Amino acid sequence: MRLFWTLLTTLHSLAGPVVMLLYPLYSSIMEIESPNREDDEQWLAYWILYSLLTITEMVFEWIPIWYRVKLVFMAWLVLQQFRGASFIYERISREQMIKYGILRRHSPDGKG
Repeated sequence: MRLFWTLLTTLHSLAGPVVMLLYPLYSSIMEIESPNREDDEQWLAYWILYSLLTITEMVFEWIPIWYRVKLVFMAWLVLQQFRGASFIYERISREQMIKYGILRRHSPDGKG
């Protein structure tokens, strides 16, 4: 039973780096190398959100369930079924940047 708990603890501590770093890194490289540019937004948005979450972690890390909440949130951002990073970028980040004049809204025909 002790071996089981050791294995479970090891897998739990590896889940974060795999979900938050290794898989996104691999996927980002594959997207950069692919001729299709449609999915690039997902990974650019992911790295922006990952950076912001890492900065805010200094405030929230004292919360006992923080690591589990972060892991679930990062999985939602990463998994292609959900495209959470693109969702947050399109619905929140991009709209706020347009609102404050950091970005300009582009017309559907791409002329500005």
